[in-house]
Amino acid sequence: MKRQPWFWPAKRFLKRLSGKELWLKPDVKFETIKIAEWTFAHKELGANSVVYSLGVGDDIGFDLGVIEKFGAKVHAFDPTPYAKDWVDEQELPGEFVFNPWAVAGEDGTLRLFRRVSKRRKRAKVMWTAEDEAGDSNDFIDAPAYTVNTIMQMLAHEKVDLLKMDVEGAEYDILDGLQHASHPPKQLLVEFHHRFPGIGKARTAAAIRDLKKLGYKIFDVSETGREIGFILVDA
Repeated sequence: MKRQPWFWPAKRFLKRLSGKELWLKPDVKFETIKIAEWTFAHKELGANSVVYSLGVGDDIGFDLGVIEKFGAKVHAFDPTPYAKDWVDEQELPGEFVFNPWAVAGEDGTLRLFRRVSKRRKRAKVMWTAEDEAGDSNDFIDAPAYTVNTIMQMLAHEKVDLLKMDVEGAEYDILDGLQHASHPPKQLLVEFHHRFPGIGKARTAAAIRDLKKLGYKIFDVSETGREIGFILVDA
């Protein structure tokens, strides 16, 4: 069903009033575009840009859109068996590079649980680092690396844009950026404070830590959960 233009802003406002969402607004203004529901600053992106896309599932509309518009190489990361099998079945451009790894706050192994909906339906695509949002008896242990380690493994001196939709694992990933020698210039993050066991206080703390690193908010989505950050030099 198609929603009216006012629907999501109104719903976000009501959720903020009820205390379910944070009151956030942009700190800075940049010229932006939207690809596959992700809004980002685009002026400095081009064929030589490095883009990391965390969380594939069976949706790479953002990745392919960035490749088509900018010619940039997109490195996608997803350790789940479904994602790897799905990617293997697609005909993809050479600029799309798939890595079957988890991205985490520290190097090692990350346990991911199969997502379970409020109606107790088990997901085919989505896995979460939060066992309270998943099936504690249905999990995988995936090889995991920090953003900093992955940059070293792939010989990247910079990351121009990092997008993450990782079902609750974003908090540890963002915490790991505190130790990154070259943090990504731009972050697009879907926060999952709606999950049991997380809560919006954790999102608020993550945002405070990012701002200490020099990041500023440039975009807040209609739902209030997808936030765009850009690194502003002091």
